[in-house]
Amino acid sequence: MNELVIAFGLFLFIEGILYAIFPAKMRNMLKKLELVKDSQLRSGGLIFATIGFIIIYYIKS
Repeated sequence: MNELVIAFGLFLFIEGILYAIFPAKMRNMLKKLELVKDSQLRSGGLIFATIGFIIIYYIKS
């Protein structure tokens, strides 16, 4: 559970740094996100979730 909290904190840190350093680029990226189809977002999310799971699996074993 401690590792999950650390991972969430790292996620928030990285996300916050990106918005702090590149606010205009992040805003443009979010506007472009509206043009992406739901199926493409779902596929990308599943791919990243799978990659993340594989990384965690190899690190923990």
